[in-house]
Amino acid sequence: MDKQTAGLAFGFLTRIVPLAAAEMRRLRARASRIEDPAVRREALASMRHKDFHVHGGCILATFLGDVAARHYVRLVAAYETAVDYLDNLCDRLGAEAEDDFRALHEALLDAVTPGAPLRDYFRHRDHHDSGYLAGLVRESQQAFAALPALEQARESILDVTARYAELQALKHLAPGEREVRCEAAFASVAPDLRWWEGAAACGSTLPTFALAFAASSADCTPARVAALHEAYFPYVSGLHILLDYFIDQVEDREHRELNFVACYPDESEARFGIVRIAKTAIARAARLDDAERHIFALRAMCGYYCTRPAALRSPLRLTAEDVLRAVGIDWSMQGARTSMMRPLLDLYARLAKA
Repeated sequence: MDKQTAGLAFGFLTRIVPLAAAEMRRLRARASRIEDPAVRREALASMRHKDFHVHGGCILATFLGDVAARHYVRLVAAYETAVDYLDNLCDRLGAEAEDDFRALHEALLDAVTPGAPLRDYFRHRDHHDSGYLAGLVRESQQAFAALPALEQARESILDVTARYAELQALKHLAPGEREVRCEAAFASVAPDLRWWEGAAACGSTLPTFALAFAASSADCTPARVAALHEAYFPYVSGLHILLDYFIDQVEDREHRELNFVACYPDESEARFGIVRIAKTAIARAARLDDAERHIFALRAMCGYYCTRPAALRSPLRLTAEDVLRAVGIDWSMQGARTSMMRPLLDLYARLAKA
């Protein structure tokens, strides 16, 4: 890791992560007041186990001024917390009912649409959450509405949100049915992506946050939005979710959850597929006018996932090393553990909980 990248990483950790951690404490306090104990458990568990999604989603705030950064962090925290909460509700609480999943994920479409009336997202459930999800939707609407160039990015944000909601409606269905439905829905996302790779591409919130980052500047143009959309979807987004599933394979097997990395025929095919997508993702990011910002975010994401304890174990370690090299981090795993990245990861662990 060069000194410039290390400096950016240090700035992200010391300036942005504490803001995100403070937002999570605020939202956690709200979740703790949910009356239904089962729903409260899942709301709190989604924060406890997935708060790094919020921290990582905020990384582009590194390049914003203080006021804009605080607003951006608040947007990411509210929206991503809703995303992770809904994922837990679908995975852990309730039946495998498509109508229910679609109703719940209407919340995300409303969240990115300022002024949209809120709906009864729990209408197919006996459980309710004391208005917790509705509060996250309203807060997201306010944050998106305050983006100076939201109108330029609105359609692209709705596109990636609709794709995400469609994936969530299908991937939580019963084993067997979910694979058939996902293959039918996502086989044509891109000509060079297999159905599970296309599905993975639809499961990331990174395109949403990249578009919100662009819309944070009043001089954002339609061309800028189109370039970002093309850069992030489907390859950066696909890489994000494949890496997330890459480190969760054991847990997902235990819970019988659909894991897109497990859809590859074998470990060798998985390594080849993920690395191929990583190479395309970094090439797409490099075309952007402010490529250095998005390459930094992409490498930080890969560095985080590929140095998690699960990724350091054989045979996953070989794939992790190849992904790091594919995005321009030319270390052996042993080198990564003793380089500047180790202190940065240790610092993150402290600040994320501060």
